[in-house]
Amino acid sequence: MIYYSDEKIMIRDMADYDASVITEEERKQGWNATIDKYRLRLKDQAEGRAISLIAEYCGNAAGYINVYPDSGQGAFAGKGYPEIVDFGVLEKYRRLGIGGKLMDIAESIAAEYGDVVYLGVGLHNGYGSAQRMYIKRGYIPDGTGVWYGEKICEPYTECCNDDDLILYLSKRLSGESIK
Repeated sequence: MIYYSDEKIMIRDMADYDASVITEEERKQGWNATIDKYRLRLKDQAEGRAISLIAEYCGNAAGYINVYPDSGQGAFAGKGYPEIVDFGVLEKYRRLGIGGKLMDIAESIAAEYGDVVYLGVGLHNGYGSAQRMYIKRGYIPDGTGVWYGEKICEPYTECCNDDDLILYLSKRLSGESIK
């Protein structure tokens, strides 16, 4: 399905062939990418647990995002809120409006399932542009503090500043504040 299309950007459902293309492009830019996470997203999409999207820029895979309508993980697990998971834009396609358009579409899809959407963002500097984008879009910390993996990182415990150290943020899609 195509969710958005203009003269340069197209947002569509992720297909099998996208997994290898995105993985290879991430490796070229020095990321420790594996195809496994994309295969998992495709499996979840096939089983109806996720909506996995690809952004193309002038016909080339440029970014991706996933919406889980009723995620069982993270700070809002079990509350029936959709979660945005694994959002990225390849470095050579940044600052072209792709990330914003992916988020627009993901939030629109999330709004079909609930009035609040949430996501987890990494805390190291590799997530700096995403952190800024989420704040500009109105996401706020959920108040549970920092998580490591699937649990809250208790005060004064040691943890590793890797991709598993995250802060959960949420946004009310109707524009009202979250209680």
